[in-house]
Amino acid sequence: MTGIFRSIYSHGFVRAAVCIPSVRVADPIYNAEHTLGLARRASEMHAAVALFPEMGLSAYSNDDLFHQDALLDATVVAIGKVVEESKALTPVLLVGAPLRFEGKLFNCAVVIYRGAILGIVPKTYLPNYREFYEKRQFAAAREAVAREVTLLGQRVPFGSDIVFQASNVRDFGIHVEICEDVWTPVPPSTFGALAGATVLANLSASNITIGKADYRRDLCASQSGRCVAAYLYSAAGPGESTTDLAWDGHALIYENNELLAESTRFSADEQIIASDIDLERLAQDRMRLSSFHDTAGDYRERLREIRQVEFEFQIPEGEIGLLRHVERFPFVPNDAALRDERCYEAYNIQVHGLMKRLASTGLQKIVIGVSGGLDSTHALIVAARTMDRLGLPRKNILAFTMPGFATSDITLKNARGLMEALGTTAHEIDIRPSCLQMMRDLGHPFIGGEPVYDITFENVQAGERTSHLFRLANFHDGFVLGTGDLSELALGWCTYGVGDHMSHYNVNASVPKTLIQYLLRWVIGSKQFDSATSEILQSILDTEISPELVPHDADNNDKPAQSTEQKIGPYELQDFNIYYVTRYGFRPSKVAFLSQHAWGDKTHGGWPAGFDLAKRNEYDLPTIKKWLGTFLFRFFKTSQFKRSCIPNGPKVGSGGSLSPRGDWRAPSDSEANVWMDELKNNVPD
Repeated sequence: MTGIFRSIYSHGFVRAAVCIPSVRVADPIYNAEHTLGLARRASEMHAAVALFPEMGLSAYSNDDLFHQDALLDATVVAIGKVVEESKALTPVLLVGAPLRFEGKLFNCAVVIYRGAILGIVPKTYLPNYREFYEKRQFAAAREAVAREVTLLGQRVPFGSDIVFQASNVRDFGIHVEICEDVWTPVPPSTFGALAGATVLANLSASNITIGKADYRRDLCASQSGRCVAAYLYSAAGPGESTTDLAWDGHALIYENNELLAESTRFSADEQIIASDIDLERLAQDRMRLSSFHDTAGDYRERLREIRQVEFEFQIPEGEIGLLRHVERFPFVPNDAALRDERCYEAYNIQVHGLMKRLASTGLQKIVIGVSGGLDSTHALIVAARTMDRLGLPRKNILAFTMPGFATSDITLKNARGLMEALGTTAHEIDIRPSCLQMMRDLGHPFIGGEPVYDITFENVQAGERTSHLFRLANFHDGFVLGTGDLSELALGWCTYGVGDHMSHYNVNASVPKTLIQYLLRWVIGSKQFDSATSEILQSILDTEISPELVPHDADNNDKPAQSTEQKIGPYELQDFNIYYVTRYGFRPSKVAFLSQHAWGDKTHGGWPAGFDLAKRNEYDLPTIKKWLGTFLFRFFKTSQFKRSCIPNGPKVGSGGSLSPRGDWRAPSDSEANVWMDELKNNVPD
């Protein structure tokens, strides 16, 4: 079980390698030896596919030497050597060579696996401008008559209309194109992707000029994004002729617009880069994207002509760890500049959503409960900035802190200080008398002096706060601004109906807890408010997350008595679970595998700025499994009815929202067994 669980090939990944070998111009045997050297390294890395540069077996810069029989014959011999040695190698090899068929010379990619040639793909578009004049030597794919050719005694498919599909690995399909093909308005790989290929590979030579590397990145990123695919790219490196051109050995691996790996350019040495492609993630995205399938429908006849060449991939055995960075905080970019940009966007999405809601209602006052916790704090500063943008006084924010039986000194101090620092109309209402009356009406034992802190005791307080807020909104001609966040909605950690679950509008509804923490850090760091406000915000960030509904047993009220995260799990883990379960629909064992990779070692990179080293957590697999089980049961079994009727609020992140009017529609009475059983049966204890 452990070995299976710890292999990427058990979780929908395949390893891809892009190789930049040293070449000699017009020396195919030397080039084959160096190609095989890197192919062996890729095999030792348990790669499923290894990509090499355009015409790497002959070198690209041969010019009219391509018309020499000796060179072309030697290239075929070199292919034979690679085919023979591939019998013992793990990856599908994609190597480039000039080949003669039908009295024409084609610039080809030869697809080789375990001693067999699976197919040959000729270049579709031949550049014939500026420094390029390939039409002088080569014929384009469209000029071929045959759909099969014979090479080294094997009869194999020939053409640019081929997807190489693993019969035993779901969603592992390879499409191959060559250099210029991706520089065209409609690359052949577009049709390969629409026909099912998830791994798009480009054998390129691509000489280097100033600024060209950025353009390559843009091309590969955009093609991988449009096609919802991985895109592998290789460019010729050391050894190509520099008579008139130069070469930088650029290798790239993208997945759906995300850069996974990149080579060192202008290296004097051979290189190999590798990363793991998440086939299930690509398949999940494609399954959801109706426009992707609509496009396939528009080209139905052409796609029917694409040939599916099947092969059985021999899956590497044993433990194969993930060769890919997994962010601990999927809702919070690790890159500081990108994180600041995302925080700016999120904050302003919330502000603009609230501006529109105020304008559409014709109201100018907001009623909000301020607890001194993270969520109400962020909603309050969004409200303050909204008033600023509308040219209304912040006094139009009617902010109420409502201490109860368990309100700690620190949160009450922070709530009072924040309301004052922001210049709101601040009020304080002690809800204990109304709560006591409610419990008296119920006949609750707490009235008799018994310390019974049950769910009724807790929800009476939450309900009284919300009841006050709604009636205050009626009384003051305003509306209630909600504060609950995405993480609480996912876990059902909110009191239904007349509780923190309900409001007239909620700016935090699609913002997870971890992002709210970073939004507050961004507000502090970017000096959105004065220093006094920032000091209070920092104090709030440093305070334990708590519902503050159960009091301390002893006279110790300087900090919250309850810890939310001890009850429902660390938010940093639960937000990780939310992202991969709701955004991609991954099975629990895969989520646990990814979580262990991200959270198993605190020295692992990916900690956003603002984390003290001493506070950086790490979680072992049993802990990850425990809290993932908590999430799955609460999310799928017990809390959907709360999400089915949440108030309006703006969608903020691409990770999605849980609004029934937006990203998430689900029955309120589903079972959680299939998720719980999958976790139990496939994740080691």
